[in-house]
Amino acid sequence: MSAAPAQAHPPSRLTLYRQLIRWDRPAGWLLLLWPTLGALWLAADGFPGWHLLAVFTLGTVLMRSAGCCINDVADREFDRHVKRTAQRPVTAGRVSVREALTVGAVLALAAFALVLTTNAPTIALSFPALAIAVAYPYAKRFVSMPQAVLGVAFSFGIPMAFTAVRGGSAWDLAALNTAVPWWAWGLLIGNLFWVLAYDTEYAMVDRDDDLKIGIQTSAITLGRHDVNAVMSFYVLYLLTWGSIGLEQGLGVPFAAGLAAAAVQVAWHHTLIKDRSRDGCFKAFRLNHWVGFAVFAGIVFDLSLH
Repeated sequence: MSAAPAQAHPPSRLTLYRQLIRWDRPAGWLLLLWPTLGALWLAADGFPGWHLLAVFTLGTVLMRSAGCCINDVADREFDRHVKRTAQRPVTAGRVSVREALTVGAVLALAAFALVLTTNAPTIALSFPALAIAVAYPYAKRFVSMPQAVLGVAFSFGIPMAFTAVRGGSAWDLAALNTAVPWWAWGLLIGNLFWVLAYDTEYAMVDRDDDLKIGIQTSAITLGRHDVNAVMSFYVLYLLTWGSIGLEQGLGVPFAAGLAAAAVQVAWHHTLIKDRSRDGCFKAFRLNHWVGFAVFAGIVFDLSLH
């Protein structure tokens, strides 16, 4: 009589927590990181210093991880009906709701501790940033294009980068207005279009499942215009950042970074034009290279000044 196969050991709590925060999928936090660091370099007119670089890099990773915890708790009933997300730790019941929220709270508090090492305007901006991040997972119940809410959440590091570099010690609105020029808000709006582009690609992966369970996404709202809309969002992103960068005195290296990003955008069109799940997911997963190209152009350009 043959022996029974050995039972696989259940994953450790640490492994489950790493799955919860998508530790093995760095593309998510890289999508937040590149525009935030780009804004940091622009605000400082060059290298912003190791302290701010560490604060915004670690803070980005921590807040994205905390957002994953909140998102999985909010979407646990929806996720069990979607093949791609059915085995997430909270949805599969391996991590409790209370446990996931505790992990998220600890990560958010760690990020806030980093913010406390900056200045008053940056600390003040961290509160609306957190509120928008918490609200996003619930937006798909009420908003036809919740990706726009995500766009604001994923872009809020831009004005925070400016306040961290240029803000003083005052808590009033005048200090905020002084630290964040109009064109910094323009960068936020431009980045929002990039988020709309790549998160619509992501929504196109799950469109059939989302239609069955009745949630709203940009892929569903845009319908047959989805591919054209995604490409338009990309163009608006590149035009906005390009025009602002050139207006601020950036030159050929920055333009080369924009060109490298544009080549990738053209390639993404070939990936999503047939609306295949694999093609759309690949386009989303590799999108951080678009942001990196723009960031690299900014860094290289300012290093020559």
